[in-house]
Amino acid sequence: MENYLKGIDEKVVKKAAKIKLLITDVDGVLTDGGVIYDDNYLEYKKFNVKDGLIVKVLQKHGIKVGAITGRNSPVVRSRCEELGFDFHYHGIKDKREKLEGVLEGMNIDLDECAYIGDDLIDLPLLVMVGLSVAPKDALPYVKEEVDMVSSLNGGRGVFREVADLILNAQGKLKMIINQLKDK
Repeated sequence: MENYLKGIDEKVVKKAAKIKLLITDVDGVLTDGGVIYDDNYLEYKKFNVKDGLIVKVLQKHGIKVGAITGRNSPVVRSRCEELGFDFHYHGIKDKREKLEGVLEGMNIDLDECAYIGDDLIDLPLLVMVGLSVAPKDALPYVKEEVDMVSSLNGGRGVFREVADLILNAQGKLKMIINQLKDK
């Protein structure tokens, strides 16, 4: 497990060790950013199951999980509910104001919050949180503003990569793996 952290900047690992709340954008992070509509205008999105699997693990180990997304999509709402996110807000145009309210209500400081985003609407959050991450295929000017650029594109497990980083930086990932191997 320690080798997993070797390629990651020491400053990023220190920031990840403080995280109590992981928030994500959805389109371009949990999905590849594509939206498919059928002839009846039903919306379809593809999510990575590896991202979903880690939500309960994070929560079990004291890390809350949420989503703040600019689009208001029934598909996304259903996915967040299915995964048991602690909160999810949809159709949010001022993500900064929403984040400030969330942190105040949870009594969590900015440096204890991580955010994953990929586009202009995410910049206000990316520059204010304790740990900011963008997918590999995020816009270049977004990637310039984050603490870490994921090795993965949106929809390919970015959320999982960040979750594993946080758990590992906090010394929990190895224990989780060993517990599962011992069952």
